[in-house]
Amino acid sequence: MSRFDRPFRFVTEHNLVVLLLMLLVTAGVVAGIGQLETQSRMNGSDAVGDTEVAQKLDYIRANYGANDSESNATSVSPAPVYVRSDGGNALSKAALLDSLSFQRQVVDNESVAAALGDREPFGVANLVAKRLAGSPAASLADQVAALESASATEVERAVESTATENSSAAALLPSDYEPGTATAESRRVLFEFESADDGDAAAERRTAATAALYEAARDRSGPEYFTLGEHAAATANANYSQQMIELILPVALLAILSVLAFAYRDLVDVIVGFTGVVLSVLWMFGILGWMGIPAGFTLIIGPVLVVGLSVDYGLHVFTRYREEREARSASREQTGSARRDTTREQRGDGEEIREPMARGLSSVAVALGLVTLTAAVGFMSNITNEFGVIRQLSIGITLGVVSTFVVSLTLVPALKVTVDRLLERVGLDRRKQPLGETRLIEPLLGSGVRLAKRAAPVVIVLALVAGSAGAVAWTDLDRQSVQQNQDDIADWKQDLPGPLAWETSEFDALSAYVDDNYRAADEDARSRSQVLLEGDVTSPAALAAVRTVHDRAAEEGAVFQRAGSVPAVSPLSVMGSVAAGDDEFAATLAEADTDGDGVPDRNVENVYDAFYAAAPEQASRVVERTDDEYQSLRVVVPIAESATIAEQADAMQAVAGGVSADGVDATAVGTGTLNEAELSQTTDSILTTLVVALAAVAVLLTLIYRLATGSATLGAVTGVPIVLVTALVVGAMYLLAIPLTLLTSLLLSLVVGLGIDYNIHVSDRFAQELERGRTVTGALRTAVTGTGGALLGSTLTSVGAFSALLLHPHPQITSFGALVVVALSLSFVVAVFVLPSLLLVWADYGSVDAVRSESPAREGPMAQD
Repeated sequence: MSRFDRPFRFVTEHNLVVLLLMLLVTAGVVAGIGQLETQSRMNGSDAVGDTEVAQKLDYIRANYGANDSESNATSVSPAPVYVRSDGGNALSKAALLDSLSFQRQVVDNESVAAALGDREPFGVANLVAKRLAGSPAASLADQVAALESASATEVERAVESTATENSSAAALLPSDYEPGTATAESRRVLFEFESADDGDAAAERRTAATAALYEAARDRSGPEYFTLGEHAAATANANYSQQMIELILPVALLAILSVLAFAYRDLVDVIVGFTGVVLSVLWMFGILGWMGIPAGFTLIIGPVLVVGLSVDYGLHVFTRYREEREARSASREQTGSARRDTTREQRGDGEEIREPMARGLSSVAVALGLVTLTAAVGFMSNITNEFGVIRQLSIGITLGVVSTFVVSLTLVPALKVTVDRLLERVGLDRRKQPLGETRLIEPLLGSGVRLAKRAAPVVIVLALVAGSAGAVAWTDLDRQSVQQNQDDIADWKQDLPGPLAWETSEFDALSAYVDDNYRAADEDARSRSQVLLEGDVTSPAALAAVRTVHDRAAEEGAVFQRAGSVPAVSPLSVMGSVAAGDDEFAATLAEADTDGDGVPDRNVENVYDAFYAAAPEQASRVVERTDDEYQSLRVVVPIAESATIAEQADAMQAVAGGVSADGVDATAVGTGTLNEAELSQTTDSILTTLVVALAAVAVLLTLIYRLATGSATLGAVTGVPIVLVTALVVGAMYLLAIPLTLLTSLLLSLVVGLGIDYNIHVSDRFAQELERGRTVTGALRTAVTGTGGALLGSTLTSVGAFSALLLHPHPQITSFGALVVVALSLSFVVAVFVLPSLLLVWADYGSVDAVRSESPAREGPMAQD
């Protein structure tokens, strides 16, 4: 009899009491979901503060100010409205008048007026109309009157005079607009509303105003008006979520229920098992809510792992219960006691249900406890990670694993006993054959044992070679960026029949158009990058390096260009702007430029002095002066909105790398290079976490198996497949082109928790069968066919569910789903086809006698090979 017999006898003999208590506890735990924070709280520890790029960014902020743009920081933030005239001219008189009419409509709205204050809409129509009115202070009504009274020719000339190169009007037109012409496909109007950073009241006013803009643009007839703010995004996300619910969720649930039906072959067991799955997920989020731990990534990864583990735990509990019931029934029939059993069942004492469930629970308790403990160790190894969101994820997943363990060994078996007793009282026989012993599955699972008996050393060598190749592939994984960018939805996903097809979002199409043709309206950090030049910045070579940055930037597709030139902000561009309005500085600049190429090549320090004297505020944004010493230069490079993070990083590295000057060092600092540095640090951190987790699990298994079975080496052998699975997953990522992003890196670090599960179940069952006195091959066959059936059901369920994610159009979700499928499949293959060879070799050289003598034989029939 097992040492765990007493607590599980209580669960089965007092099933109604346990069920009631667990339901009350569940209600209390699940109530915490109402307090769950869905967003992770970011803090300073989440920044990549020890990378060179991050340090340079801090340096720029400290010495050039927090505001990186040419203009002063203000308390307003523009909300753009785009006007597009397909097949027409967005700069025609009629189109400009329509734009002013739209402005009058929205300005009359109370919400817009409150957030706009005394500021006026800013668009090409306003600039042209003011020019026609002869006054830059012309009111909106005067602008309309001036436009209406002007002829089409006069309007065309006014447009050509207004939208010149580098003018404010040109910035409101698409990148393919030719300055000085009167034709454009689209343009945008800026409404400078209060910034949401100015407090809750300002944020509410801005939200109401942008909502009014969105509705007015959506309902406007004539030329196409649209916005891409929070309200348009919210509408698109709602449609996106609806497609998720209509496609991904039904497919995933259908896969889970279909495979559970195959594994259990019983509707009642499917319902009971699925109830445990749902409750385990709810427990995890409820505990997170009560503890005040933000869910963050746990919302995505948590349910994936908890569903997989919960299905697995339930299958093992139900499978062992079926084995115990079937074995006891067979034993009693052999001793002539079947009639007494039938009489006892008719009396309703439930011995044929309660006793097998108690024995089944006690026999799987060690394995499930080990899985829970070692999986928690694997997950909690991330607690040392410097990223707060990863630490929160490790805690959340660990709570989910513990919740699954508790629910699976208390509420689920109590519910199973209660339901089976009720059904048998009305005459329904609840005896069911375990999946692994069915006619079709047993030969498949047993092939791993047969292969081990014939060529165990060959299997081990081949597995180690494959694992080594996978580990080597780590250095060649595609490290795209922290986040993968969404490409166009694949044609085959759009061509799926009926409701399975994904619809291309209008929001995505409009966003792509704006990204391809415009810079960000607010010129935020995402729309520009920087090059910091340090060293001997007063030498002519330093300004020559600035010119090189200009030239190299023009060669990169990820850099924004207008009419074939890059509107970069640098010491040279700002000096040119200042010289245009200051004759004295212009003379100093010309004197220092001996070859007339626009780059001073002598007396550079004097040029800087005159620059600061003429325009100190503008000079301080591109030339750093500390204690009358010039320390660095800065070039701000605009980035095309359509450029991915990886493209930004490559482009700016190429720009900075192309600078070669004696005594001057160039560093690219921007979203792309920061994320590239973060990814590099993350992968290094993940690798360290993997090594620590694998080492911790190996030590833990060795100690526990020594105490539980008398053989430390059996624990070490159980740990080998975990390392092998991790290496094979890396190799599969390389072969399947699954990139290493933040999300896949996180999941890779959790593969340890996935790989632990399957191997511990097989190894623990093997040890149990040895304790019962079976031969090595007999114990191995029973372990693989009995426990392997539950593993097969668990694998098919999880793989089927997460294969549904491959239908998703976003590559981040697709990569996530593919990695889960690969990890679970490889874990099953290794546990069923590789671990038997390892155990057989261990039996030849390990402590089999110690395992057999460590614990008294457990109840149950003995079968010799």
